[in-house]
Amino acid sequence: MSFTKAKVIIAAAGPGDPGLITVKAARALQEADVILTDRLASREIISIYARKNAQIVEVGKQGGKLNSTPQETIGHYLIEFARQGKNIVRLKGGDVSIYSNILDELLILHRHDIDFEIIPGVTAALGAAAYAGIPLTARGYSTGLRILTYYHSEVISAHEWKDIAQTTDTIVFYMSAQALNELAAKLLQFGMDPVMPVAIIEQATTSAQKVSVIDLKSAVAIPVDNIQTPTLIIVGRVAALHQRFNWFEPESSIAAAFQEVPHQTIPPTVQRKLI
Repeated sequence: MSFTKAKVIIAAAGPGDPGLITVKAARALQEADVILTDRLASREIISIYARKNAQIVEVGKQGGKLNSTPQETIGHYLIEFARQGKNIVRLKGGDVSIYSNILDELLILHRHDIDFEIIPGVTAALGAAAYAGIPLTARGYSTGLRILTYYHSEVISAHEWKDIAQTTDTIVFYMSAQALNELAAKLLQFGMDPVMPVAIIEQATTSAQKVSVIDLKSAVAIPVDNIQTPTLIIVGRVAALHQRFNWFEPESSIAAAFQEVPHQTIPPTVQRKLI
């Protein structure tokens, strides 16, 4: 792949392990002038694959952090770097289409007639499950897979709660660690088995990965303040398979695999545009 004119490549970085990036995304990084990178895109990926003189712009977001980059600012970056004739990679953690702001970015690129390409990748649910030894749709354990998020009770109706609580599908919850107690209580309220296994997978596929498997009734009271993000929650009978098939033992354990969102200095050309 080669860039013929200014173009934005929206590329997936995978869930953390730099070996899980696709060959196509790695090639895009090697050819990029500018890389706009998420907090959850592994810094090892950039150090391994990016050109040494590429401009790296941190545009991470983190819940509760004032330094999180506003989506409007990211849009300005994309427009201004493209107008400068730069070849841009917008690097996103996990897969670009699962719980990311790709729609906002596609809309602004389309509105300004900027060429783009989307490179998919390994989403966090698949990476976390694989590195925890949990086959998500194991025969005899699960009939399907649902990928959800939970942060406010009002976003899910009572009818939907009943359907979710009584499904035989495996359910993977993104961005729901801080709401785990309430989430578990809702599932119990609407009829899910109190001994249903729940896997809590912190910082999946990295040297900081931690997996805990508990039952649903215990999840109602488990302390959540010390859970390291990003975290995936897998609810379903397949979660119990972790004990038998856990294969991933990090070579060196670290406390956190992903940096806090740093304070950013906006490049002058973009800063003038924002003002």
